[in-house]
Amino acid sequence: MKKKFPLPPFTEETAKQKVQMAEDAWNSKDPIAISTAYSLETEWRNRNQFINGQEEVQEFLRDKWKKELNYKLRKELWAYQDNRIAVRFEYEYQNKNNQWYRAYGNENWEFDENGFMEKRYASINDLEISETERKL
Repeated sequence: MKKKFPLPPFTEETAKQKVQMAEDAWNSKDPIAISTAYSLETEWRNRNQFINGQEEVQEFLRDKWKKELNYKLRKELWAYQDNRIAVRFEYEYQNKNNQWYRAYGNENWEFDENGFMEKRYASINDLEISETERKL
């Protein structure tokens, strides 16, 4: 059986590693590579969308980066316990009309015993910003 280290139960150090790995992966904007951190049956709520399984994750991410151009993400560990991690994040992107946005949000993650994320629940708000207000 494959494993995605570090494995739960998490310590502060290993939870921070998972968060940094997620930030790095998402900033790569590679849907296939990103999806390998999730279980085959992963379950997501992303804003008002419900996504199930790695294939739907890949499709979601491909669509996301067709609309969210020049994407840059920062994640921060908020809390952890056993096989769960809570994260706060912000990211910036530009739409096709050159309008910049900063998105703020929180994610709750739950991992299986092999270190793959089984559940990801994200609440996200977007704020229009000018290019001069960018900070990422």
